[in-house]
Formats: sequence, structure tokens, C-alpha cells
Amino acid sequence: MNFVECHEEPIHIPGYVQSFGYLIGIDAESHSITFFSKNIEDIFKIESSEELFGKRLTDFPEAFGSIISSDIFKSLPNFTRRDNETFFDKVFIGDNQYHLSAFRSKGNIFLEFEKVLVNPNKQITNKYDNFYIVENEQEIWDQLLNILSKIVNYDRMMVYKFMMDGSGKVVAEKTNDNLESYLGLHYPESDIPIQARELYLKKRKRIFSNVHEEPVPLLSKTKENIDLTYSTSRAMSPIHGQYIKNSGASSSFSVSIIIDDYLWGLVTCQNSEPKHIDLEDRVQAGIFTALASNAFSSFKSKNELNYRLQLNEDVLRLKAEFLKHDTLLESLTENKAELRKLLDADGLAVVADENTITEGITPEPSVIEKITKWAHENIEDTIYLSRSFLKDYGQQLGLDERAAGVIIYFMERNKNNVLIWFRKEFDEHIKWAGNPEKKVEVVNNNGEEKMMVSPRTSFKIFTEDIKGSSKRWSSRNILALQGVRDLILEALHKDYNTIKRLNDELKKVNEELDSFSYTISHDLGTPLTVMKLNAQMLLKTLIDESEKSRNKINSIIEEIDNMAEMMHDVLQLSRAKHSEIQLEKLETVQTIEKICENAKITFGTPKSEVVIKACPEVLADKTMLHQVFLNIINNAIKYSSQQEKPVVEIEGTEQGEMVIYRISDNGIGIPEENKHKMFKIFNRMDNAKKFKGNGVGLSIVHRIMKRIGGNVEYESSPEGTSFILTFKKP
Repeated sequence: MNFVECHEEPIHIPGYVQSFGYLIGIDAESHSITFFSKNIEDIFKIESSEELFGKRLTDFPEAFGSIISSDIFKSLPNFTRRDNETFFDKVFIGDNQYHLSAFRSKGNIFLEFEKVLVNPNKQITNKYDNFYIVENEQEIWDQLLNILSKIVNYDRMMVYKFMMDGSGKVVAEKTNDNLESYLGLHYPESDIPIQARELYLKKRKRIFSNVHEEPVPLLSKTKENIDLTYSTSRAMSPIHGQYIKNSGASSSFSVSIIIDDYLWGLVTCQNSEPKHIDLEDRVQAGIFTALASNAFSSFKSKNELNYRLQLNEDVLRLKAEFLKHDTLLESLTENKAELRKLLDADGLAVVADENTITEGITPEPSVIEKITKWAHENIEDTIYLSRSFLKDYGQQLGLDERAAGVIIYFMERNKNNVLIWFRKEFDEHIKWAGNPEKKVEVVNNNGEEKMMVSPRTSFKIFTEDIKGSSKRWSSRNILALQGVRDLILEALHKDYNTIKRLNDELKKVNEELDSFSYTISHDLGTPLTVMKLNAQMLLKTLIDESEKSRNKINSIIEEIDNMAEMMHDVLQLSRAKHSEIQLEKLETVQTIEKICENAKITFGTPKSEVVIKACPEVLADKTMLHQVFLNIINNAIKYSSQQEKPVVEIEGTEQGEMVIYRISDNGIGIPEENKHKMFKIFNRMDNAKKFKGNGVGLSIVHRIMKRIGGNVEYESSPEGTSFILTFKKP
């Protein structure tokens, strides 16, 4: 048994027409008759309809004389130019006058007839411009229904607006006094499924004169399904027919409301009794509906223009405020209230530079952190929007009513800079015209049983309570978001240019400082040497002087040595940054052994135990490699020298494409509060004041390791320190 959904029903090929219409189809090239509705026998004098197949209308002048002599028939060659363009005429068939409509579609020319109805009481306004002087949307549709009531006058006339999900809502209504109002009621998407909406876009006027009357079959020699998309008298689908009957109506008429080339809605009319409207009246209804649609489009465009102008003013005002601050975070923080209001949100969270600043009604910071993490893991686009965020992810992220709807905008994804707008939960109560839940029944279609969606039998108001969602984000909210995005991108660009300019200036200053330090270190070397020599000579001449005087001169010599060492280290630091390097495969074991022996002599610690394990080769510059090991090993031996059993351990290991050296000691360790300044020049640890040094060595190591493509890190505790040197593998 097959199951047929509403959107699967082939309503464009019903195989039938309504009884008010008469249809003849002829081949567009040969003009021979290919199909017709069986009821043409009722108005044309034909002995046997079977004799029509393969013949032309001109072969039956007595039956089709009035058609043959019509202007439309004479212009049939022009029908090859464009499909679906309809031509109209009036012809007499017997004693009665008929409307003749002709159009070409898919290789056939359709000739469609319906009787001309005379309505002496018909009153049609000629005030075509009335729609353009209204002041609001509702007035446009109310006025349209008032005008159409004078033309077609159905018991119930409604303007039905399609929602984004395909469902609909009655936004205007005019009824007879004894009918229940449907104004404001919603209708499920299955009432007018997608293929029906597509037909309403193509065939803009649709009438079902009598849902209780049997349709007229189409006869075709080829037995092919005839596409009746553009046929006025196309029969309705059985499901639609039952739907109209269940609503208590016997006849319906609709006109499509097309705005900016999409199906905005319908004027839909229902009558308790069968009712047929003359073709001219239906055309007139279509004209007024088109005028109202154009007026609404104009009204909408005018309002949209005013909103955009106001939005531009708001964004420009924000831009001026942004320029008052040095950083984007400051700009966002100081203008958070305006940013929230611009998108008509209840709350805003600014997540930037590891800070979270909130405005209005927002979740707790811990929840905002979860949302931000979720967004990074699940959202690929720059912008994410949802009105059902609480319903979809509430349990997963621990959300409450403050985060029912969100807009998430990634300002800079790599820096975790995010804006999140929040809307609180909105208790929405949708009133449906009957229970929208689909019901399925088994029907027999040409001997084949099918399960089909059954139209509901009751249109009693059914209220649905929707939880876990916020008010809908509108197109205006998206426009405002785009304005904020452009503003932030401009601010980021400004920040980038500022940072680039400052970096360029800093680079220039650093180069000047390096040049200055190199010059000073070099030029002061000679006078310091002279000062030291003179102090030493003076010391030799003071044989008979007091011990106090000799100590003062020794102090001068010691300070001169300290200055000379400091200038030497500064010179090495400058060279580490600017000297040419030549990376090559280098053995390390001899360099390490020599440095260790010299260090024990330099710091007077012959009892220091130095354990040298594996020393794999590295890719480095020979001179710089010596500088690195010299500074790290010297520090290890120096700062462990005062332990009872000083121990230094050196070991290299290969890890993938890198070589890792670990130099560990059991010295004084590095206090936690001093770790932030480990590799800064002239910075010494608080617990290292009693050891000789100037705080340049680790800066030299850090700079060299970066230059040769490696890295330096450390681990420390009160029991000692380990420096980890990472080299490239040769």
C-alpha cells in the first residue's frame, strides 16, 4: 500500500475539468485535435467525439464555425512565440455567448470556453489609486476585500499570508454577519502544500464553482496525462475538494498575492452555496489584487527605506563613539547598551580578550562560556541565528529562559572574540483553524489502495502553546547585525593599522637601541680597561695604607669587572639578534663537557656532580649553540653550588623531527611570582640576589633559540629547575 503525502499529490494532472469549462487541445504544429473534455458534446454539434482525434477544427465548419472565424483562431501561428501567454475573446456558440481563452503549453494549444454570465447589479469602483493613499498595511488588505466584495461577493473573503515555514495566517477578513470569524487564525503548511503554492505562482486566479458536482473527464487518444497547470477549469484534487466541504463551503475562489516575484499570500473566498463568477469579474478581481500587492510592496519599500536611513544614522553615531576609544574591546564595552538595542535583544555578551562583559538580561558567565565553546565546535559560518536555542540545546548547555533565542557573531574566530545577543523565552500561543495534526486514511484510487493525508473535519479553534523559543528574529534585525559587523570590521582594520604602525616604530626603536648598545659596549670597553689598570696600579702603591683603603680600591676594580661583563653580555644579546647564522649538523658532547669543567672552576664548585647522558646531534649555528649551553649550564652549576651535594644532569633525546635537551639542577628554583619575567633582560629572581649576575643570559638564550628555529622552556620547584631546549633534528 502506497502512502501519499499532500505535497506528493499530482494536482496539475487531474485528468478532469470542472463542469463550467469546456476544453479542446490541439497540436501547436499540425493544429490537429489531441484531447478535449467530454462535455464539448453539450455545446458543439458533434455526432461522435471519437472522430475528432487527429482532425482539425476546420474539418468541422458546422460545429466550430464561430471558433474558426474568431480573431484568436486566425492568430494561432503567433502562439508559437511564447508559452502560457493567454489571449481572450468572446464567441457565440449557438444562442449563447462564451468567453474563449487560448494559450500554448508544452507543445499544445489550449482552447478553453465558459459561458458569459450577466450580472446587472454588479458595481465596480474605478478608483484604482485608492491603495496608494493608505497609511498602514492592514488598511491595504481591508480596502481590497471591500472592493472585491462588490465584484465577487462571497460569504467569506480573507487575505491569507504565507509564513516562513509554509503555514499561513488570516491577516484580513470580510464575512457575512452570521459566519464565525477566522481572523488571526493559523493554517498548517499541509493545507496548501508546496506543489499547490507553485501552481498559485503560475496560475494566479483559481475558481472551484461547485465542489459537489462531478468533474468532467478529459479524452485523449494517447491516454497521456495532460498538464492543466494554466487551465482555468482544471478540476480540484479530491483532498482539496473534501477540505472545502469540511469547512462548510460549496465554492471557492482565490487570487494570488505576488510581491517581488514571490507568493506572499492569497485572497481566498468561500461561499456556502455553489457560485460561479464570470471570467471578466475574475480578471477584474485579479487587477485589483495586483494593485493592492503593488501598493503593499511600495508601502513596504518606503518603510524599509526609512528604517535603513535610521539604521545608517545609528551606525554612524556608534562609529563616532567607537573612534573615541583605543581598542575594540573598549569600544564594545562602552557602547554595549546601544549594540543590544540595535538588534532589539534582551541581552548582549561581549566575549573578547578572555573577558566577558554583559548587558541586559543574559545567562550566567559559566553558561556564556559553554555557549561560546559550543559555537566554536559546531558553527562554521561567521553568523548563527536561532529562535529555538533553548528548545534545541537547553539541556545540553544548561540554558534557562534568558537564552531562548540567540544571534552569535564571530568577530575574530582565532582570538575567541564573539558577540552574542540573547532573547528571553516568549510564551507563544498559536490559534489554529482546527487541530493541525495530520490524519491518514485509506482511499481507493482506480482499484489501488493508497494511504493519503485526510483533511481535518473540524475548524474549531485549536490553541498550541510553544515553549523554549523567543520572538522571531526579523529581516531588520539581520540588517542591523550587518551594520554592526561592518562597524566592527572597520574598527578591527583601524586597530590593525594602528598596531602595524606601532610595531614599525617599535622595530625602528629596537634597531636603534641594538645599535646603541653595540656601540656603547664596544666604545666603553677601552676606558673601563684604563680605569681598571689604573686602579690595580694604585693598589700596588698602597702597600702601607690601611686595609679599609685597599678594600675600597678592590671594590672599584670589582665594579669595573661587573660593568665590563654586563657590556659583554649586552653585546652578545645584540649579536644574537643580528649576526649572520649558518645552521649545520653539530655534535654537542665536547662543547658540553668543556663548558661544565670551566663552570666548576669559574664558580669554585669542584664538588658539583655533573651527569652527562646521551647527547644527540642538533641543527644549529656553532657560535650560538655554544652561547646557549654556556648560559644554561653556567646557571645550573652556579645556582646549585651552595647545596650540600650539588647535582646537574644533562640529557638529550630525539622526538620525531626535534631533539630535546633537558638541563636539570637541584638549585634554588624559580619562585612562582617571578616566572613572568624569566626571559626579560636585566630581570633577576628575588632569591638570586646573593649570586653574581646581571640578568642577561636567559634573554640571550631565548633570542638565539627563536632564531635557529627552536625553543626554550623550563620547569621549576623548590627542589630545583630544569631547562628544556628544543632543537631541530639535522
